[in-house]
Amino acid sequence: MVTLPPQSNTVLTSLLHRVLTVATPEMEIMTALVELPPGDPGTPPHRHSGPVFGYMLEGEMVFELEGEPERIIRAGEAFWEPGGDVIHYQAGNHLTDACSRFVVVMFGVPGEPMLTLVDDAELARRRARRAPRPS
Repeated sequence: MVTLPPQSNTVLTSLLHRVLTVATPEMEIMTALVELPPGDPGTPPHRHSGPVFGYMLEGEMVFELEGEPERIIRAGEAFWEPGGDVIHYQAGNHLTDACSRFVVVMFGVPGEPMLTLVDDAELARRRARRAPRPS
C-alpha cells in the first residue's frame, strides 16, 4: 500500500498487487523491455527462477501459463507469473499487422538464469498440466 501526502497532485493507480511467498536471502532483479514484431510467436516454452511482473505498453500478447487457458493481454494491462516450476508456454504477439511491446520485472535466484527453455521431453511429460487448447 502506498499513501501519498495530502498536498500531492500525483495520481497513483495500482495495476497489479500480489503477496509473494518466495523467501530467499538474495534475489537478482532485472527490468527489461520486450519488443515483438508482427505475428512473432515470442520465446518458446520456458520457466523463470522467480516471479515475473509485466505491463503491456502497446499491442496485444497471447499469454499462457501452465494450468491456465491462454488469454490476450492488451495495452494498459498488467500480468504476472509465479516463476519456479511453472511453464510459461506463450508470450507471442497476437497482432499480425503491428508490433507489441511490454516491460517485465523479473526476480531471479542469483547465479541461475532468469529464463530457461523447456525441452520437448519435459513438455511431453507435463502434457496433462496444460489447459485445453482453444479450438
